[in-house]
Amino acid sequence: MTLITLLFLPLLGVSATWYHATEAWVGPNLLPNFEFDAIPDPTHGRVLYVNETVAFAEDLVQVFPDSVIIAADHTTTLTADGPGRKSIRLRSKVQYTDGVTVFDIRHMPEGCGTWPAVWSFGDDWPNGGEIDIVEGDNDRPYNKATLHTAKGCSMPPLRLQTGTIDQADCDASVNYNHGCSVIDRHPLSFGPPFNANGGGWFAMEKTAEFIKVWFWARDDLWVPEDVREGEDVVKPAFWGIPMAHFPNTQCDMDKFFGPQNIIINLTFCGDLAGNTYANTTCPSTCVDYVDNNPEAFKNAFFDLASIRRYETDAFGTY
Repeated sequence: MTLITLLFLPLLGVSATWYHATEAWVGPNLLPNFEFDAIPDPTHGRVLYVNETVAFAEDLVQVFPDSVIIAADHTTTLTADGPGRKSIRLRSKVQYTDGVTVFDIRHMPEGCGTWPAVWSFGDDWPNGGEIDIVEGDNDRPYNKATLHTAKGCSMPPLRLQTGTIDQADCDASVNYNHGCSVIDRHPLSFGPPFNANGGGWFAMEKTAEFIKVWFWARDDLWVPEDVREGEDVVKPAFWGIPMAHFPNTQCDMDKFFGPQNIIINLTFCGDLAGNTYANTTCPSTCVDYVDNNPEAFKNAFFDLASIRRYETDAFGTY
């Protein structure tokens, strides 16, 4: 199937879904929709997640009319036996099921030892499922989209997507919770290249038939107008081939994915960034670097322009 064919599916009489805006979080109305999870890091990072009071008092959060910045501490040298580097973990107050979520991100955390992520998960992990939309570590130049599930969910080897299959089995107990991941081949999808280009948009569509993830860089000529303008109706059938396509052919989406909380967080080292650190050009060890180089994390922040949520209704097909 070609891109042109996909773009003209509606004109060919193929039923596709369109979605109406139900949430539009921009600037001051973004954070009221999230809890600050001041919890021990479940991924064992060198991090201290702080509550909302501490986050504002220590300028780890800044709110502007058109964006929200959430950052890690970049002034404190840590002690080996003390807590980790202060950072933020946001969790949506509401859980979501099928629909589309679009993230307009101007900047993401970068630097050796960093592990930023935008994702969602259900209750009783991994039985409720996990969808990683944005994830990477240690300034690696690519994004990964990944599903983590209970045993019994896997992905086929042939899928209509632009990304590269990294692993097919979504079972969290396989290969140290690697998940069924897809690597984005877009050179501006993550880290310093993403930031230098002014960021971009990530979108995730979830239905009973599939989960899809798209990425568009800020200056891509093919950014869909409904995404770029934050319109009230979005039509993913016009968006072109997704970066990652996870079909239900070997995975019952309704069985393996329950209602999901949206998570935005930055941790350091831990199960991912700590284990891959030795394979990078980063100096020293991960924990030592994070402890002793606070100035290295001046760019360890998210600049969130907007998060928009869309759902369908009885009139949502054409």
